[in-house]
Amino acid sequence: MALYFTSINSGSNGNCYYVGNDNEAILVDVGLTCKEVEIRMLRLGLSIQKVKAIFISHEHSDHIKGLTVFAKKHQLPVYISSTTYKSSKLSLIEGNVFPISHLQQIKIGNLTVHTFSKFHDAADPYSFTVECDDVKVGVFTDIGAVCDRLISQFKTCHAAFLEANYCTQMLANGSYPYFLKRRITSGHGHLSNTQALELFQNHKPDFMTHLLLSHLSKDNNDPVLVESIFKQVAGDTYVQVASRYQETPLFYVSKKESENLAYSFNPAQHVPDQLSLFL
Repeated sequence: MALYFTSINSGSNGNCYYVGNDNEAILVDVGLTCKEVEIRMLRLGLSIQKVKAIFISHEHSDHIKGLTVFAKKHQLPVYISSTTYKSSKLSLIEGNVFPISHLQQIKIGNLTVHTFSKFHDAADPYSFTVECDDVKVGVFTDIGAVCDRLISQFKTCHAAFLEANYCTQMLANGSYPYFLKRRITSGHGHLSNTQALELFQNHKPDFMTHLLLSHLSKDNNDPVLVESIFKQVAGDTYVQVASRYQETPLFYVSKKESENLAYSFNPAQHVPDQLSLFL
């Protein structure tokens, strides 16, 4: 069995990531409206019935904006730290909220979700890896600094969403106020292109087939530039920027596949009965 993964959206305007196998899947964050997540999943040919749980990284609005409606509508359990839940002021279905903590392994069907804490200016932020049959996909965004925990998890991933939020020079010369520039570069803000590239170059495992550069700043980064920088050192690893405006293709990785695979989907060929899942 292998893992399918896609970025539903990635950026300060909303974050949502899908990882799953043939039978079940999880979402990491729901920072878009419920309707928009449904529309984008439909375009990708992804059934919401396969989504069995939602994992929340932290309480900032671009990660939880659509969570309440989506979780209630589809009766999904939400895994979120108790501190994050309290800080979020969300109102979720009682009994459908499950606390997470550092270095947990949570089984969702045949998926195993690994949790670990990270540096970010939130109440109790987490990153995640999702594993199935020794294949692992990591979701590493909203990270202020590269720590040993991130390095050790990154080394185990066959594919990863990795934050490359800003170009240091663009941020320094840009129009952001000083306090915001300090927040971004504080060690509890976001990873720069340089920090992400150093992690990738120094710790990328030989078996990593996909890297999706994520949570790029609209004002302080250039998607074309950052993608080209990473591709220069990527070797056989497929590199793509996860857009802040649309979903990426649906990618696929397994231990037996060394090639880079992506699947397209034509809504006109979609089975009509499945449309009801999104209404």
